[in-house]
Amino acid sequence: MSKVVLITGGSSGIGKSIGEFLSQKGYNVYGTSRSPQRYPKSKIKLVALDVADVESIEDAVKIVVSETGQIDVLINNAGAGITGPIEEIPNEEIKRNFETNLFGPINVIKAVLPQMRQQNSGLIINVTSIAGYMGLPYRGIYSASKGALELITEAFRMEIKDFNIQMTNIAPGDFETNIAAGRYHAPVAKGSPYEVKYGAVLKAIDDDVNKGNDPLMVSQMIFKIINTPNPRIHYKVGAFMQKFSIVLKRILPDKVYEKLLLNHYKL
Repeated sequence: MSKVVLITGGSSGIGKSIGEFLSQKGYNVYGTSRSPQRYPKSKIKLVALDVADVESIEDAVKIVVSETGQIDVLINNAGAGITGPIEEIPNEEIKRNFETNLFGPINVIKAVLPQMRQQNSGLIINVTSIAGYMGLPYRGIYSASKGALELITEAFRMEIKDFNIQMTNIAPGDFETNIAAGRYHAPVAKGSPYEVKYGAVLKAIDDDVNKGNDPLMVSQMIFKIINTPNPRIHYKVGAFMQKFSIVLKRILPDKVYEKLLLNHYKL
């Protein structure tokens, strides 16, 4: 029997790329979307799931288990971007971002664990971000939500190891997807003390995404992880300098690294 893979956020972007790639490799892939009916030409099966709705998460997992009898791999891919000066981002948008990027993945994990425990096997891959390794200016909320998921994974791994269930993170850099279209960004407010610098950084962020690598790189890394008997805790995928920035943060004094970021963003 082919392995059953559940991918949250499987209708577009990186999730769609992963789903189609794994389907071509012979996996039985289920993607999720809040509105599956909007994607009648999807090359993978889509089930309804909203990561901010625990009942919809549980219903989606029940559908997959009832149709296949198993869930071998969960890829927690659904996520949302957010930009803006932290001072000016409405609290409800901050909470919404954490609901999608942190609490949602935790609740999906909780929903699949009983099935994986019953199988005495399973692999959970949490898609985080290289941005989660550092506090980036005007992306602080996104950095925090993705960084929190990295740490949650480290703790979760140790709690579930006795059940023969593995968990890992994969942190992508910038990839050419439609994430900018679905991202919340605080408006560049006329007269704001952040107007000029935030406006410039926002343009640079969008340019980086538009010049990003092919999401196929992430799909190939996911495939490699699935076929690794004992996956590492953390994986990074993206441009060399993006991955190397994590190394620099580890070895450089804090203020030296901060200066590098300020220079990069021309702040």
